[in-house]
Amino acid sequence: MNYKRRKTVSVNVGGIPLGSDYPIRVQSMTNTSTDDIDASVAQCLRIAQAGGEYVRLTAQGVKEAQNIGIIRQRLREQGCRVPLVADIHFNPKAAFAAAQVTDKVRINPGNFVDPARTFKDLEYTDEEYAAELERIREALLPFIDLCREHGTAVRLGVNHGSLSDRIMSRYGNTAAGMVESVMEFLRVFVEQQFTDVVISMKASNVVVMVEAVRRLVAAMDAEDMHFPLHLGVTEAGFGEDGRIKSAVGIGTLLAEGLGDTIRVSLSEEPEAEIPVAKKLVEYISSRAELPPVAGEMSKDFNAVEPRRRLSTPVTDVAGGKQQPIVVSTCLPGQLTGGKMADFFYSSSGASDGVHRFVVPLAAYHGAPNEMPLCHLEELPQCPDGVVKWVLVRADAPVEHLTALRGRNDVVLIVTPTHGQASASIEALLHRLIDADITVPVIPRICYDDADSEWLQVKAGVDFGSLLLHGFADGLWLEAPRAKEGDVVAWEFALLQAARLRMSKTEFISCPGCGRTMFDLQTTVRRVQTATEHLTHLKIGVMGCIVNGPGEMADADYGYVGAGRNRISLYKGKTCVEKNIPEEDAIDRLVSLIKEQGDWREP
Repeated sequence: MNYKRRKTVSVNVGGIPLGSDYPIRVQSMTNTSTDDIDASVAQCLRIAQAGGEYVRLTAQGVKEAQNIGIIRQRLREQGCRVPLVADIHFNPKAAFAAAQVTDKVRINPGNFVDPARTFKDLEYTDEEYAAELERIREALLPFIDLCREHGTAVRLGVNHGSLSDRIMSRYGNTAAGMVESVMEFLRVFVEQQFTDVVISMKASNVVVMVEAVRRLVAAMDAEDMHFPLHLGVTEAGFGEDGRIKSAVGIGTLLAEGLGDTIRVSLSEEPEAEIPVAKKLVEYISSRAELPPVAGEMSKDFNAVEPRRRLSTPVTDVAGGKQQPIVVSTCLPGQLTGGKMADFFYSSSGASDGVHRFVVPLAAYHGAPNEMPLCHLEELPQCPDGVVKWVLVRADAPVEHLTALRGRNDVVLIVTPTHGQASASIEALLHRLIDADITVPVIPRICYDDADSEWLQVKAGVDFGSLLLHGFADGLWLEAPRAKEGDVVAWEFALLQAARLRMSKTEFISCPGCGRTMFDLQTTVRRVQTATEHLTHLKIGVMGCIVNGPGEMADADYGYVGAGRNRISLYKGKTCVEKNIPEEDAIDRLVSLIKEQGDWREP
């Protein structure tokens, strides 16, 4: 619950080391062609000037890898010392070339040695599988030697959906498979006593990403490995959704002390990622100066793979298997457009006969759509036969709450009592679990910020941690200095990021890189405009074949760059149309959704 950095070895990356002895580093990736030296240099400079501490560039082949060396030299001539990282997929020769001219090389265990995934079911005997591992070792040894010779660090970057067919044959497309994929490589690096290694476990599905990182740490601890972690949610998207989704995934892990460098992947200009990342780091790092939250984890809590806390259903309000609810602090008439909250707080009683209201006990008039809100000591004064919302502080002694045991007419509203808001609420939840108090719990957290990005980051970290730990039957976000319509939209975005309640189309869009051959930002917005009412679907928009179909692992449909201004369309992982002219592709995507029976009229 309390914030404490996980202890790691230090890794030197171009003179800017990372690991637990250093601040959490922030980074981004260019979306220029690595063949365009001038444009890449200019973008690297913008990222560095925004505060990016590392910059990654794609290297499809040997030529592009060598170009990164030229870009690095040009940057040094201009006084910019930002380390450069080569991003490699499918091409070991490019990795060998990059190791000689860059500061770090990212390789993907899913395609560095194994061939490109075909999503075929394969079968191996134990002897055949062992032979595959030896093949990996033989391929890695000369690469490790070259990196050691040139002082080049390595990132082992595993992505959900780009696991090899070999790994998927034994583990499936799972977090456990992601962990074994990287551990196979790590064991070779450890054997060779090469420790300048950073690891990332990324997914567009926040739940999978968080579970994979937790599982990796447990696996490394079991083998006495202590490598630093690079955190990121792939294809997070753009705007508020991309920021909230990233804050939920990255922030939850940072709050647990995991993570030594982060990248917020947005479908925007790369330098726009840096302020979001810096806010995440600042918000989490400030916790190191705070006193600890008192409490212990429940004996039944699974910290690696938490499950939603069992709660008693309260009619059709909250708890049990009902979807988490959204509470708003303003009246329905004050919201314009967007989603309506499930419940509205009103200090003076219900204002209409349509929506459901939570009102202070003193203002409760007994209207059918009213529910009283009271403090614990006021509970005996509440009428029978109605749902009571009981407000408590997170530091409430559990013995004061035992009167709630076995009740099915109470919803508990919990407010934080500590600078570590989510940790203080979690401490109470652990006490409730051990005391067998199963009333539904709604965290209520208020932020005084006016800046939207700060609000999205803070709420993403705090509510995200609670949601991913299974500790919330809904949420009540208050931000008096923000538009309430925005606040409600953020609440729904938080639930969607945690995969607990889908309220709009899920767009899985990559941030773009030098492999992208169309205007990604414009395209994402056009796809969104055409399909944003399809709240039951997940749609991937990927700049190239590297990021699709694998990286959009659980998307229902995919819009994937196939070449310059050419698009391929996917249904799940199956390519159904290839090389469509870009100007026709969105119409064809809509037609495909209709042909498959998944279209709904706006």
